[in-house]
Amino acid sequence: MLVKDVMTTAVVTLSPDNSVRHAAKLMAEQQISGVPVVDDDGRLLGVISEGDLIRRTELSSGAFVLKADMELGPDERANAFVKRCAWRVGDVMTPDPLTIAEDATLSRVAELMQERGIKRIPVLRDGKLVGIVSRADLLQVIYSAKPDDTAAGDEAIRRSILVRLGENTGLERLDVSVTVTEGIVHFWGNVETAACRRAARILAEGVHGVRGVVEHFPESPPP
Repeated sequence: MLVKDVMTTAVVTLSPDNSVRHAAKLMAEQQISGVPVVDDDGRLLGVISEGDLIRRTELSSGAFVLKADMELGPDERANAFVKRCAWRVGDVMTPDPLTIAEDATLSRVAELMQERGIKRIPVLRDGKLVGIVSRADLLQVIYSAKPDDTAAGDEAIRRSILVRLGENTGLERLDVSVTVTEGIVHFWGNVETAACRRAARILAEGVHGVRGVVEHFPESPPP
């Protein structure tokens, strides 16, 4: 699936000239943690998020904020001052945010979210905002996924498991044999670690028609 298949197109946005108070009210009412900031032509300028507002003067005393910033350089202190005191969204937002194209894969979205520790990514087409893809969108894909469609029969189950063993499971370089009898999967081979054994079991349990898993691996060495 691609980003365009799951993204939200009815995106709540802000103008850089909106007030920070309006932004905070909008996020609270819409129950969202960040809002894209666009110009009059719909071009993305930045994103304002909970993180941009977490050290506002409205939340703590000026003395506390200054103490936390004492070890910063002049430019960093100036930027911190703007973040906590400016009233315009354009002054407080994070400019040039990470974006993604609508034809990007969901695996790429998940990778970026994990690498950057972010919850949502604006989607652009020709430089203009056309949607937003969030962690919630990825979760919906997970719980809406159709069950595995492996054909019925022990041999079909066995072939499916053998294919999956080579798909970045941690088991692809191990000597693992598989037999299937009446839906019961039997694993054989030199798999000693608990993590790899668990991966083998979960891999088998994800195949349609599997009724159980039996491991014939050697005993793990004592710690």
